[in-house]
Amino acid sequence: MDNTYSFTIEKEMEGTRIDSVLSLLLADLSRNYVTRLIEKGALTVNGRPCTLKKYKVKEGDLAEITIPEPEVLDIQAENIPLEIVYEDDDLLVVNKPRGMVVHPAPGNYSGTMVNALMYHLEDRLSSINGVIRPGIVHRIDKDTSGLLVVAKNDKAHEDLARQLKEHSVVRRYFALVYDNINIDNGTVDEPIGIDPKNRLRKKVGGDGPREAVTHYEVLERFGKYTLIQCRLETGRTHQIRVHMAYIKHPLVGDLLYGPQRQPEWLDGQMLHAGVLGFVHPSTGEYLEFKAPIPEYFRENMNRLGLVSHVIDNI
Repeated sequence: MDNTYSFTIEKEMEGTRIDSVLSLLLADLSRNYVTRLIEKGALTVNGRPCTLKKYKVKEGDLAEITIPEPEVLDIQAENIPLEIVYEDDDLLVVNKPRGMVVHPAPGNYSGTMVNALMYHLEDRLSSINGVIRPGIVHRIDKDTSGLLVVAKNDKAHEDLARQLKEHSVVRRYFALVYDNINIDNGTVDEPIGIDPKNRLRKKVGGDGPREAVTHYEVLERFGKYTLIQCRLETGRTHQIRVHMAYIKHPLVGDLLYGPQRQPEWLDGQMLHAGVLGFVHPSTGEYLEFKAPIPEYFRENMNRLGLVSHVIDNI
């Protein structure tokens, strides 16, 4: 069954492209998907069809977009081990290992967390994100380890997506970055868009910038390296990686945003989603989960000659 969503444009959104506005309001849908819906005639503005993705909204505009019923799933369930740290009738929390892709993408339809979830849960996943991302409320990069919440039904999905949009979900990451950060804590409040020179990268500013806020705190200093904790207010793609590179402290192992000369054995950025907290969609109870620093993170620190006095307490 198709779902229609209505939004009245507020003053602060005036002058923004309609595709940007809708991808912000429909936080669990990708901008590309929203654009395709607009081009297919799924959008009306003030009761009239609108297929112009570049339309700049005005205060008071009534935008209505129809999201079609998800297609029949064509992604195969696979018996891949999952570390499930919590599960009930509405959701589950998974500790994703480094190297696992969260959901299938063109050319990569197997071996992902979604394939594993489909085996574990069969048809008990929310359908909001369609055939490619059933149940997926938020994502972390392939080479980032740590906690993700997965929705089993649309009601739970919508509530969790709302909490993410309102910035009330607690997300803390641990990262090893280059060079010494000489202040104990700070905030990077800089919008992130697409790097016009490389569409696979994100960039402070860039094309189509969106609000991005990262708070960071120094946990331990090693001279050439610093162990930090980051707390996200927003959840933009590559946000911590982009923001830390912007302040000249890129993540160790990050070839996309950091130095190109790095030990080959690092094999990806040193970033772990260690704390996840949210209000349960059904019970209203605040839940918080922790995933300790994984073995790969410890081994890499040892190979860099770093002796940590705090990592066991994280």
